[in-house]
Amino acid sequence: ATGQKRYEDAGKVARQGGYGSAGTVECLVDKSGNHCFIEMNPRIQVEHTVTEMVTGVDLVRAQILIAEGHPLSTPEIGIPSQDAVHMNGYALQCRVTTEAPAHNFAPDPGKITAYRSGRGLGVRPDRGNDFTGAEISPYYDSLLVKVTPWAHPFTGVCRQAIRATRQAPVRAAPTNLP
Repeated sequence: ATGQKRYEDAGKVARQGGYGSAGTVECLVDKSGNHCFIEMNPRIQVEHTVTEMVTGVDLVRAQILIAEGHPLSTPEIGIPSQDAVHMNGYALQCRVTTEAPAHNFAPDPGKITAYRSGRGLGVRPDRGNDFTGAEISPYYDSLLVKVTPWAHPFTGVCRQAIRATRQAPVRAAPTNLP
């Protein structure tokens, strides 16, 4: 019920602002499930993979098609109405970065000498600089990979996240994995 209310309120925010494309509405939720609006961004944010996993909607593709003038109902998007978007299961996003926890999570340059990303059924790796031989400079985005697991129930997605991040060893560059 709390998720449905947030979903409805996000639609209200977009309609009130006259917004007609894909975007991100952010809110905070307290321990009682009450939520309050923070901001709306007219762009896809890094967390979009979580929404894509639980809805099955390719948000980046949909936003481009909407910007080209296609309605949600076009076969290329395949959503007859906003109400047709349903969430299924749970997803979490785990960001693997080359940041040194021992140094206040400061970016840590170096060369990656060995790397393997977490994978498997229900796990989506969105790759960045995550390859053997990558040179990590101090002037970069420290994100190596976003690992987004999906499962049902919530405890299942937690197990997926732990397994996927344990499968992602990186050598020669400190990471936030510990």
